[in-house]
Amino acid sequence: MKILPIRIFRWIEIKLNKVRRMIIVLKPKTKKEDIQKVVEKIKEKGLKPVEFQGDERIVIHVLGKVTDDMPAPFQSMECVEQVMRILKPYKLASKEHHAQRSVVKVGDVTIGNGEITVIAGPCSAENEEQVMKSARILKEMGVKIMRASVFKPRTSPYDFQGMGIEGLKLLKKVGEKTGILTETEVMDVRDVPIAAEYVDILRVGARNMQNFDLLKEMGKIDKPVILKRGMAATIKEFIMASEYILMNGNKNVILCERGIRTFETAYRNTLDINAVPLLKQETHLPVIVDPSHAAGRRDIIPAICKAAISAGADGLLVEMHPKPEEALSDGAQSLNPEELKKLLKELKPVCEAVGKRMSI
Repeated sequence: MKILPIRIFRWIEIKLNKVRRMIIVLKPKTKKEDIQKVVEKIKEKGLKPVEFQGDERIVIHVLGKVTDDMPAPFQSMECVEQVMRILKPYKLASKEHHAQRSVVKVGDVTIGNGEITVIAGPCSAENEEQVMKSARILKEMGVKIMRASVFKPRTSPYDFQGMGIEGLKLLKKVGEKTGILTETEVMDVRDVPIAAEYVDILRVGARNMQNFDLLKEMGKIDKPVILKRGMAATIKEFIMASEYILMNGNKNVILCERGIRTFETAYRNTLDINAVPLLKQETHLPVIVDPSHAAGRRDIIPAICKAAISAGADGLLVEMHPKPEEALSDGAQSLNPEELKKLLKELKPVCEAVGKRMSI
């Protein structure tokens, strides 16, 4: 059997990429009826159009098998400025598709617009007293989004699994009583529409990064989604996971680097700081960092936060518990209120040094 040289495989890969990916850039101020004509022509060819609204132009991404002869009919349309082939395997997340950085808006908070957004709170919602106390502490510090998981993926089936639906109702009550926005993890496809009714941001945890049915369901809701990187996922796999959410209609995706599994045992995971600037370079999506799950220990969290901001992160996802020593999960990596307050103060000059400011 004759083995083909590596360069031949690379040539085949490039050819396949070229015939399968295409975007259509429309001219500024294109009329709705002209946009519809482009959309209909795409559908006539058995392809799927996905629109992205930029500051000045609309970009239509063409999903499906694009052959060599397909760009020509669109190039001749008056409203079309440019037809481009995309070589990246990830289409909708790529900067080739959306040159401007995406900004995710939730309530009065914007993520990805040059500010550093801090999302903080307990690993798990444990009871009403703990959740309400956490919310009031964060509100006093100026933190606008509280994290608190109600569905907990635990290694041991005997550990605390979360409050479930009752926890969701509690988070909604927190929002109504304090005005703080809420964020929680969802593990099951069946819980996505329910959780979307109660909280402001949904999260896909590291263990579910490649739960493709869950990702598709996240694409159908009108709420921002934080997608965490899997503990053994490559950058390509991470970005491809975001494609599932984007292609199903939800453009409000936030990527979260939370550390990957390595041979090191001195801390919980190894934060891949390289991932932050690379994700910003490869995609238009906001990128945040979870220092708590990367560290697994509270003493090095402040240093990791500073490194993340310096690397270009748009925000932080930090665990804070009113009494970490009493936490039902992840107490060792949770800051207490005073530690979080001190951290927020220390982060301000770091933000200023990289030309950003904290949204607090």
